[in-house]
Amino acid sequence: MTEPDIRRKLYDSIMTRIDFSRQVSDAEILDLIDDEIVRLSRQSGIFLTDMKQLRRELFYSIRKLDVLQELIEDPTVTEIMINGSDQIFIEKDGAVQPYPQHFASRQKLEDVIQTIVADCNRTVNSAVPIADARLPGGARVNIVLPPVALNGPIVTIRRFPDHPIRMEDLLAYDTLSDEIAAFLAKLVRAGFNIFISGGTGSGKTTFLGALSDFIPVSERVITIEDNAELQIRHIPNLVRLEARSANLEGCGEITIRDLIRASLRMRPDRIIVGEVRGGEAIDMLQAMNTGHDGSMSTGHANSARDMMARLETMVLMGMDLPIPAIRGQLASGLDLVVHLGRLRDCSRKLLAVDEVYGIREGEVQLLPLYRYREEDEENGKIIGHWQREGELRHTEKLAAAGIAL
Repeated sequence: MTEPDIRRKLYDSIMTRIDFSRQVSDAEILDLIDDEIVRLSRQSGIFLTDMKQLRRELFYSIRKLDVLQELIEDPTVTEIMINGSDQIFIEKDGAVQPYPQHFASRQKLEDVIQTIVADCNRTVNSAVPIADARLPGGARVNIVLPPVALNGPIVTIRRFPDHPIRMEDLLAYDTLSDEIAAFLAKLVRAGFNIFISGGTGSGKTTFLGALSDFIPVSERVITIEDNAELQIRHIPNLVRLEARSANLEGCGEITIRDLIRASLRMRPDRIIVGEVRGGEAIDMLQAMNTGHDGSMSTGHANSARDMMARLETMVLMGMDLPIPAIRGQLASGLDLVVHLGRLRDCSRKLLAVDEVYGIREGEVQLLPLYRYREEDEENGKIIGHWQREGELRHTEKLAAAGIAL
């Protein structure tokens, strides 16, 4: 009998012994697993190490997330990509690699998916085949089911560190320089409106969380996200809002736009929008333009200039405005754009800091303040430095806060 067959037989035997008419504790489940493994070991010799591994796998399969549980508990795994029940890839130490284990069946994978979405009050099925969710530890989950996904249920899990990454951690990772970190810290404290741009996996949410550490502890902060990921722990007066998908009847949806509008009536000092993807961009800009200095958000783009163009498009998705009016909103609402990127050696870097400086010849003007310059490559690692490109022009908020650069 093969190892998967043994595991399947033990699993079926244990499930028949569980009393589902009452609440069964984890300890009782483990006792049942131990009984079955001991019984099997008497029939056919099993090494102690194999018994321990089998015990863990069976418990994960019954009470946890099956083969995913070990990956989720591994701090070195940052991304889990499930392409159907028989194919799993992981990102570990910056490299994507296949994972040798897989789900016993498509039904088991679908059971795990339903467990994930149920824990965060989300719904996903053939009628609503796409969903975003999160795990109790804060990992972000995206799910796509058939008939949209042709090769079975697709699950992508972005795992975040157990403890929030601080600015000192980013400095240790060489994501930015001490000078830029000190510069940004002053601007956050002074209430500059900052937008963080970058590609997928460039570390935008992580960087936003690190910047949030510089928000004065006395302020009232409201965070708005599709899935709650930000870990801001030093602000006592913190309100966390999370969007909600529609139910099976198509009712009850609460969007990012709804939450931004509601937040304006909550007396916020700052509003932090985890990411803008559509029409909520106009609501975010209006919030920045109506006295909520120090607000921050993120978005996908290949450069700060591309981010301005994308924001224009997103505003048009939410409101039909003339382009000059949109650019006026961008120029007056945003103070700074921080652009992040992932280099070919898989390292994440701050690539550019630009000041939003009014409008010139009908275009939003971006003035470069810092740029990352590549110098060389040694043993597959990129060597470079951050170069100062210009001086901050708009210093009124710094002066009002009594902060000197």
